[in-house]
Amino acid sequence: MKMKQIFFTAAAAFILPLFSFAQDIHFSQFYLTPLTQNPSLAGLHHDMQAIVNYKDQWQSVSNSPYRTMAFSYDMRLNKKKAKKGFCAAGVNFFSDKSGDSKMTTTQANFTFAYHVFLNKYNTIGGGLQAGFFQRSISYSDLTWGNQFNGSNYDGSLPNGEPNGGTTFSRFDLSGGVVYNFNNTSGDIKVTDNHDLRFTGGVAFFHPQHSAYSFYGNPENLYMKYVVHGNAVISIPNSNIAVLPGFMYYRQGPAQEIFAGWLVRYKLKQDSKYTGFEKGAAFSLGAFYRAKDAIAVCSLLEYSKYAIGVSYDVNISPLRAASSARGGIEITLRFVNPNPFLYQQFYRQISSPIID
Repeated sequence: MKMKQIFFTAAAAFILPLFSFAQDIHFSQFYLTPLTQNPSLAGLHHDMQAIVNYKDQWQSVSNSPYRTMAFSYDMRLNKKKAKKGFCAAGVNFFSDKSGDSKMTTTQANFTFAYHVFLNKYNTIGGGLQAGFFQRSISYSDLTWGNQFNGSNYDGSLPNGEPNGGTTFSRFDLSGGVVYNFNNTSGDIKVTDNHDLRFTGGVAFFHPQHSAYSFYGNPENLYMKYVVHGNAVISIPNSNIAVLPGFMYYRQGPAQEIFAGWLVRYKLKQDSKYTGFEKGAAFSLGAFYRAKDAIAVCSLLEYSKYAIGVSYDVNISPLRAASSARGGIEITLRFVNPNPFLYQQFYRQISSPIID
């Protein structure tokens, strides 16, 4: 078993950086990464929201774990004048570092979206995103088979690998459309707990097929397609709601299927007279990433603030090396206005996962 674990660990050290190179970043709490999931989600859920994400994974199989940090901010621009629809804008940034090569991707994007009111309960919107990314790598800590002298590793031996660049930068584009149904978006008190909501969308990333190689080869970054959906199904006369969701993406030969649900319990509601008593809710559930992991997810909401914590339990063949330990993910979110406040909303489009 020890030799088997060593083999899988060595294989993981080689294979994981290749996967990292071929695919975009992804978060287990995908419902809390709107601008990474679909540019058209800007402004759909709240008047304003700011989100910070942190993911740490594969500490069990690598001395250099993979770390991803992201920030996003989006807001509506013309809420007070919105009659037929409203505009929204957002910015997002992420930095991803992986493996002994310290392969790092840094990207910043600007997003613009417009949402049209189909009627009191339905909207449809579209969004475009433009950005700039930089990719870098360090060769100093990498080891190669040619540097094995027959008995041990000798770093002074030539590695026999071609010389490549250490960084490159590219312009990037993405876009998407989204449909939203929300039966609480009329003049209905949010405390009624008869919520029925659904959001579904399609997005595309990297349509320009940018050259994507440290060696100057004619290799292009694959275009990525995303299909996603979320819902809120409240149980009348209770404090409980079920929040199913799914996300599918395909990028070249790689694909990800992610589906599951949260069960949300509303702990308390803001005072309908003063708003001083802060509302709160707690959600717990799991999502299954096909052939890879089960993500156990939790979310605590208090007034305008929320913190989400998830952990990926690895179930792929790599678990022989990882001991089923995938990685932890932490999300902090701030929204405005207070989603728990007891008030009437006029065409208020609430979050498809969270009030």
